[in-house]
Amino acid sequence: MQYDEHKLVEYFADAPAGVGFSDLDLNNIPHHISCIMDGNGRWATSRGLARTEGHKAGIVSLREIITACVRLGVDVLSAYAFSTENWNRPQHEVNVLMHLFAKTFIDELPLLKRENVRVVFLGDISALPKKTRDVFERGLAECADHTGMTLALAVNYGARAEITRAVRQIALDAAAGKIDPGAIDDDMVASHLYTAGLPDPELVIRTSGELRLSNYLLWQVAYSEFYVTDTYWPDFDRWGLVDAILAYQGRDRRFGGLSKTEEA
Repeated sequence: MQYDEHKLVEYFADAPAGVGFSDLDLNNIPHHISCIMDGNGRWATSRGLARTEGHKAGIVSLREIITACVRLGVDVLSAYAFSTENWNRPQHEVNVLMHLFAKTFIDELPLLKRENVRVVFLGDISALPKKTRDVFERGLAECADHTGMTLALAVNYGARAEITRAVRQIALDAAAGKIDPGAIDDDMVASHLYTAGLPDPELVIRTSGELRLSNYLLWQVAYSEFYVTDTYWPDFDRWGLVDAILAYQGRDRRFGGLSKTEEA
């Protein structure tokens, strides 16, 4: 996706000391950046606040990262918002999250429209409360014709469930004679995942210092570069994103082959 140079420079002006925005190679920005937004609850607890306050603060960070990614010309930004395992959290917290999802989507529609952002959901949103689901479906319809960056929100998402769902669909098609089992390949499996039509993430960012995937995009991140920061998600901002992209640009992506040095 192309970026607007004037808006880019304006948005990233006045970089704090130690942030190397000027060192970014704008011709090597990841097409798809994915964020595991972790640490909202711990951010709140460390400040003597209710965990739900951390989720509210996390929305502000997501808004900033959406805008930053649009400015940088990122094609796809995906974000892990609510996993299939998160239903096991205290009911009050789940209820607040569902309310926040609906309210946030309504509140952020002007931003998404202004920035021409298309929205898709990864996960089974049919299982969400009706009010939240109705808001999501309305938002999807209002952003359907947008042609800018795609924002892929993983809600009620689990990678194992996603892969199982894809395998089941393929098996049913094979049993019905619609496909030849011998024709099943990586591309066919990918076409049955929630991310069908989207490029795989090139950079996965996880905040809060945890070193695990938490059942997130297990198929899609096979060759992704990972960046982990101890910063809690509510404190992750455009400058943290710059640091992550700089780290990505310093990697030697081999995809199972030789490094550039070895090839030479």
